[in-house]
Amino acid sequence: DRADHDQRHFARQRLIDAAVECFWMRGYEGTSVRALIEAMGIGGPSLYNAYGDKRELFERSLRRYAERSMRERIARLEAAHRPKEAITTFVTEIVDRSLRDPERKGCLLVNAALDVAPHDAEVGRMVSGYLDEIRDFFRRNIEAARKAGQVPRRTDAEAVSGHLLGVVTGIRVLARTGANRKLLESVARPALELLEGRR
Repeated sequence: DRADHDQRHFARQRLIDAAVECFWMRGYEGTSVRALIEAMGIGGPSLYNAYGDKRELFERSLRRYAERSMRERIARLEAAHRPKEAITTFVTEIVDRSLRDPERKGCLLVNAALDVAPHDAEVGRMVSGYLDEIRDFFRRNIEAARKAGQVPRRTDAEAVSGHLLGVVTGIRVLARTGANRKLLESVARPALELLEGRR
């Protein structure tokens, strides 16, 4: 019945969340099947039967991370804020989130772009698609903010959305090196000033 189905779905999501953490912490190459089995608390045959091989599980983990980390945040910010504030809050949250992580894991999507995508075209396409969603979030909110008079009419939504995507991915990479708040905010500030028409 419905309750059983929901419980099974929840249990499957928990297993994928454990795999996400494993890949996020160790990277794709650094994650062994043994580490996944231990993290997920299932036997090897169960892993292969349910998820195929390590690569297939990595793709599922990327999808789960994108859904839980990126899409949920975008939906929350667009529901709670006016367009310009949705953008600035997204960027400041990335800085805060990066600094709060003691393990300096960065972003699984950005890590995959650096570590896996160069050797795996399919993962490259997946990651590129997710990064495009972030850029689309910036673009549509810049366009809405321009219509609402929140940002200067001459603001180029296409150019600024691409720039903001570069900034947030850069912040995620810098944070992995242990960069402090001052540095990360100095990267974010000029990008956000573009929305004020100061640059």
